Amino acid sequence: MKIIQFSALIIILYCGIFTGACAEPANQPDQNVPVAFDSKRAFDILKKQCEFGPRPPGSEAHRKTRDYLFTELKKYADSVTLQPYTSVVDTVDDPPQRKKLHMNNIIAEFGVGHDETLLLAAHWDTRPCADQDPKLENQREPIIGANDGASGVAVLLEIARILKQTLPPKRIIIILFDGEDYGKTTDQMFLGSRYFAKNMGKWRPDYGILLDMIGDKDLEIPKEQFSWTANPEFMERIWKRANKLGLAPFKDRAGPAVMDDHVPLIRAGIPMVNIIDFDYPHWHTLEDTVDKCSPKSLEIVGRLVVSIIYEGL
Repeated sequence: MKIIQFSALIIILYCGIFTGACAEPANQPDQNVPVAFDSKRAFDILKKQCEFGPRPPGSEAHRKTRDYLFTELKKYADSVTLQPYTSVVDTVDDPPQRKKLHMNNIIAEFGVGHDETLLLAAHWDTRPCADQDPKLENQREPIIGANDGASGVAVLLEIARILKQTLPPKRIIIILFDGEDYGKTTDQMFLGSRYFAKNMGKWRPDYGILLDMIGDKDLEIPKEQFSWTANPEFMERIWKRANKLGLAPFKDRAGPAVMDDHVPLIRAGIPMVNIIDFDYPHWHTLEDTVDKCSPKSLEIVGRLVVSIIYEGL
């Protein structure tokens, strides 16, 4: 999934510094004061995804999760669309086999009619193998992905509920990427975001935020370096807002450069920031389970994103 890489890929992330897309909306009406983020409800959504089991593309659990997420978003969004695509990739078997996968990004729109568009993203698939598990016999088993996948989705579905109850002052696109975590190498990962970056059409945003691995009980979120290199002003504004809200897990220090779904969109010219705690000992292991996650961590990230939606930056 997310392989730490530094200067070589930083060079190619040449998009412009984030400028005025996040300006605070003027004369925001009182009815745009959002309802509170419900951490219990968000954590229930995290658990529900995990109850389906491992959710790699092509599995029955993957199909059931797609249907669940689509149905939930239909309750809240102005519109929900499946964005289907296919990819021919190598399986994680040894030796690998070529396989054609049918996948879907799930795209929900809120506040249709506003000129400014904020993209909120997470990935909903899980890793088909626990390649980082310390036990060799576990490394071909698929992971539950409580933090790596389900946590970001849980926050965004709870935010969808808030957007339904309190109309946003800007257009919001929530996209749940498929195929983020499939391949053995980064060339065969981030399949959904790569596809979306080439096929944004009417969903093209002005700027966006990616949520990944934000459910860890021991949450610490430094500044991911691809995001910082491409859009330092945007990231600085987000971290200042977190500090203003008293959200201590947001650390004013450099974190690793993490290959993730934000990179294809940065390359496509979209200012993106990845909110991620990559210092997670259970990454890509069978121990990435619900008990390693916390409702409080989901609430911390959720409160920040809700503040950005309704108050601007």
